[in-house]
Formats: sequence, structure tokens, C-alpha cells
Amino acid sequence: MNRRPAAAPDIIRTAPYPGFPTDLQPLVAAMLATAEGVSTIEETIFTNRFLYVDELNRMGANIQVSSQTAVIRGVPVLSAAPVYGPDLRAGAALLVAALTAEGCTELSGCEHLERGYEDLDCKLVELGACIERVDDGASAEDSSN
Repeated sequence: MNRRPAAAPDIIRTAPYPGFPTDLQPLVAAMLATAEGVSTIEETIFTNRFLYVDELNRMGANIQVSSQTAVIRGVPVLSAAPVYGPDLRAGAALLVAALTAEGCTELSGCEHLERGYEDLDCKLVELGACIERVDDGASAEDSSN
């Protein structure tokens, strides 16, 4: 069953424990980028946490950020594009988006992912992902579904 997820029914607002963790915010935004409907995320902890949004939009997402709030209008599918993950959480979100996108996405800035997740590419390949490491002096990963 390949069904799009539903949009978040309420505003997702990051908060210290036991609230919604800011570290999960980029991953949830990547998932909501293809959800049915409109979702809203309010970032209350880190002022620059939405740095990945332009990269998701490059992949066809429809996300507008105003101050510390992102409004995400889900699209049916994301498309491959060259993207850069500026930090660990953003890189993970872009990788998740790349795995669901149509085509082959080139993800640079993978050094953040390599520091945060041991052998992530190998683990994803074991799960069926199509990932190729390209060493051109800097780390890059190509991934598609």
C-alpha cells in the first residue's frame, strides 16, 4: 500500500523534554512534505533549524518559512535534485526525502551524517535502498528508491 501520510492535525511545536524534540523536527518536515494536506511546525528552541527547507523545496516540496514557523503543503511526490545537508539533522531529513523521491538525488555534506550515524549507507542498502558513495574529494551520496 503506497498511501501518502495525512498532514499533522495540529501545530507541531518543539519544546524541551517531554515535549516534541527539536532534533526530530527536520525528519518530520521531510515526511510531511509528501503528506495529504497542510501541516505547521513551530520551532521554539533553535533559531536556524529550518536551514534545510530550501533544499527540500529544491526537491519539489512546498514549504514556506516565516520567522520560526514552517507551513508545509504536502505534494504527491518529491523529485531528485542535488542537495546539501548543512548539519546532522538536516542531512538525515534530506536523506529520507531522497529515499522517497523519484530519480537519483546527489546529497553532499555527508560528513555530518557519517559522524552521527555509523555505517548508515550500508544499513540502508541492507534495507533495500539504492545508495552509491562517490568520492570526489568531498563526501557525496546518491540515493533513490
